[in-house]
Order: sequence, then C-alpha cells, then structure tokens
Amino acid sequence: MATDSRLMPQDTLSAFLLAFPALFSIVNPLAGAFIFREATAQAADRDRHRLAGRVAFYSLLVLLTALWTGSYVLAFFGISLAALRIAGGIVLSLFAWNLLSAPEKREARKQQQAAPVSSTEDVAFFPLTLPFTTGPGTISVAIALSSSHPPTNTANWLPFFIGVTLAAACVAVTIWVAYRFADKLSLLFGTNGSRTVTRLSAFLLFCIGVQILITGASDALGPLLAGR
Repeated sequence: MATDSRLMPQDTLSAFLLAFPALFSIVNPLAGAFIFREATAQAADRDRHRLAGRVAFYSLLVLLTALWTGSYVLAFFGISLAALRIAGGIVLSLFAWNLLSAPEKREARKQQQAAPVSSTEDVAFFPLTLPFTTGPGTISVAIALSSSHPPTNTANWLPFFIGVTLAAACVAVTIWVAYRFADKLSLLFGTNGSRTVTRLSAFLLFCIGVQILITGASDALGPLLAGR
C-alpha cells in the first residue's frame, strides 16, 4: 500500500501531462482570444471581463462532464476503445491538417458562429462556450482521454481522474486569462503572430491525432497478430 501511495503523485502527473496538451491544443485559447475580442467588441470592458470568466467556467463544466462520463457513454453504446481511438485519431489528424494548412479559414468560421454581442446575459454558454470555445472536437478529445482511464478496481484509477481534472481546470484558467486580456494579446501578437500560434498548436494536435491512431490500430491488430 505504501508503494501505491508513493506512485499516486506520479500517476496524477502522467495523466495531467497526457490530458493538458491535448485539451489545450484543441481549445486553443490564445487563438480564440482574438476572435473573442471581436465578438464582444460592443460590450463594455467590465462586461467583457465578466463574460470571459463565465465562458471559462462553462468550458470547465463541459470538459469535466466529457472527462468523467465519456467512457461510460461509450460502454452504453457498445463502442470499443480501439474503434474510438482509430476514428478519433483520423478525425483529429484531418482536423489538425486543415487547421495547419489554413487556420484563418477555421477562425473565420468561428467568428461567424460568435457574432458580435453587446449583452453578457444570454451568450456566455451559446455560442461563446458551445461551439466557439469547447466544440465537438474538444468533447471528442475529452471522451477519448476518459476512455483510456485505468480499471476502477486499480489503485491508479483515482490519480488518473485527479490528473485529467487538474488539466481541465488549467485549460479553463488559460481560457479566462486569454479572454480576459484579449486586448493586450491582440496588441502583443498581431495578426501574423496569432496565425503562428494557431499553426504551432495545429502541428501539436496533428501529432496527438497520429499517436491516438497508432495506439488504436495497435489495440485492434494486436490480438489478431498474436493469434497467428
């Protein structure tokens, strides 16, 4: 038991390092901050700052819901982890490739979804949280991460979920910081800088998608190859 307790911080850190880059890359709060600034241009500074906090909070709820219940949703529909990883890896890789090739097209589409607003009462969740900040791609990544959790009867089950929960919380904090200081980020990066950040995030996401695809293919083909 003592050995398990010593391993818990390491298991939590491993889960955090697995989840945070994936969630951060798909959410991409730095690139989203520039669009958030345009979408809330008609709102007062105080209202925009309050709206940034509300979007971050709602995004945290979306992420935690997908992370904590995603694997059970898969079990309910009878979807195997290997199938999810293969499909998710393909989708993420194509998504990242399109974003890497032309990020401005995706950002323009997001900007259309998040039309300029002047009120903070009815737009925090839709469309600024869904689908603008945490859309279907983010939810898919979170479910894929959830599906890789250890069995519930093992000692590292709880550290895993602590790690991914901390990762979701950190992503929510980055959303709040990026959106809260969107004006300063816009001045700091400029148009070319924002596109550079988007492309770097897209490349990291592409690598994650390929890794998920490789893992899924190994899970699916491993038993077949072992039986030969």
